[in-house]
Amino acid sequence: MAHIEKNKTALLTRIKKIRGQTNALEKALEQEPDCIAILQQVAAIRGAVNGLMNKILEDHIRLHIGQADMSDQQRADENEALILILKSYLKIS
Repeated sequence: MAHIEKNKTALLTRIKKIRGQTNALEKALEQEPDCIAILQQVAAIRGAVNGLMNKILEDHIRLHIGQADMSDQQRADENEALILILKSYLKIS
């Protein structure tokens, strides 16, 4: 996936921020937790993960599914794989 390699540094930076947020959440839970602070941290983590997913998904659609030289079968296979991933991510059936 060329788009992953091209954006690897930026993606890894996002992941490191997410790791920092999850570590902060763990520490907050180990102490006497303030519910609002915990909820804010969970919301921040969710937003960060969604941002990561959006970036990778957008690049994938543009660079893989949008390729002009794909056969109809290749495009159908890519679409089906992406639909399965999105259903899993969104927890829908």
